[in-house]
Amino acid sequence: MIDYLKLENQVCFPIYALSRQITALYRPHLDKLGLTYPQYLVMMVLWEYKSRTVKELGEMLFLDSGTLTPLLKRMEACGLINRKRSETDERIVNIVITPKGMQLKEKATDIPSKIKEGLQADDEQLSQLKNQLNKMIDSATKCKYDSSDK
Repeated sequence: MIDYLKLENQVCFPIYALSRQITALYRPHLDKLGLTYPQYLVMMVLWEYKSRTVKELGEMLFLDSGTLTPLLKRMEACGLINRKRSETDERIVNIVITPKGMQLKEKATDIPSKIKEGLQADDEQLSQLKNQLNKMIDSATKCKYDSSDK
């Protein structure tokens, strides 16, 4: 019989440990850009979409507004983004990337390959892992919302 309260039998622990290790792999590369990992995630979204609301960023990155707001204020102070209240609904805050923020993209282009190299994994392995993790994220998200209905 499996003792599910032993650390070695927990599914969550290796995921947690890997997350911390991968974040540590990113750190020296992001330090050169003056970004933290959560700020890098925001920048990746904005490099792709140019503009998003705080709510959209939170949903995409699984971050709440209590985490996002101070992070975005620091990014604005660095000149990477602008925060603008919607003219039609003051509750909505739009986040727009600045030219300075766009310039960082060029400096960040080699980061994914360096991380892949550090993980010693090929594209197929990373793709399979990403697909499995996304399925688990979807299941956990659905479970979270299902249990909040009760």
